[in-house]
Amino acid sequence: MRALASAMRISQWVKNGLLVVAPGAAGLLFHHTVLINTLVAFVAFSFVASSMYILNDLRDVESDRQHPTKRHRAIASGDLSTTAALSASALLGVVGLTLPVLIHRPTGFYLILIIYVVETLSYIFWLKNAVIIELGLVASGFFLRSYGGAVASHIPVSTWFLIVVTFGALFLVVGKRSAELRHVGSSNRPVLAEYTTEFLHSALTLSATVVVTAYCLWAIDTSSTGLSSIKHDVIPLRLTVVPVVLAILFIIRGAESPQGESPEDLLLKNRTVQILALIWVGLMLGGTYV
Repeated sequence: MRALASAMRISQWVKNGLLVVAPGAAGLLFHHTVLINTLVAFVAFSFVASSMYILNDLRDVESDRQHPTKRHRAIASGDLSTTAALSASALLGVVGLTLPVLIHRPTGFYLILIIYVVETLSYIFWLKNAVIIELGLVASGFFLRSYGGAVASHIPVSTWFLIVVTFGALFLVVGKRSAELRHVGSSNRPVLAEYTTEFLHSALTLSATVVVTAYCLWAIDTSSTGLSSIKHDVIPLRLTVVPVVLAILFIIRGAESPQGESPEDLLLKNRTVQILALIWVGLMLGGTYV
């Protein structure tokens, strides 16, 4: 069971917290129906994502065994057999794709899940080594999670929010690739040989610039879908710009450091980034619910 839990990458379920952002920013998260829809969407996405993680590890088992850290993964180390992994992947996929029937009018969310599955399978079996395209596919997974939270409860979202999510996802993926290139090189991820440090630095700067600009515009947007909507407390919501900008600077610094710290490592291990995330959450809650 420990091996299965490891293969499911339960720690990665934190990414599915993006499903909460849209209903949370709209001030509707604790509405009974929205809360149930969001919880169902979170569990469904988590199960489907874990199914894809297992398939990915099965596909990469030989290369993972040559990696300094990935060789400890459940399938690569032999702790979880291929048969058990395939069975678990199938079961998780079926359960994850069945759960959304509990959502009111689930068609839109099903579309999000299907797009995620198709894109992920394309990445695993075909496009993993397609330079730049693979960045877009991985970033799309973050975008689909964020937009899925709005779709699950039929919540209209700001155009600025969608831009923030899109380029924020790209920023995180490029940051991860930059960290990998500096830390382990291209031995385990061949596509990294197609990138240079200078290119990834430029892509990181480009995406960060768009994220900061779009977030600022979302924060001062006074329309019904903007953070400064008349139904919200404007001051704490506009102050969220501060932790967002500081967190982005920390991620850039980490990605370009000799240690090659990925955004995920910073979020899970760096106390300063964690505090900035908590401040952002506190300001968001204070501006939309207090």
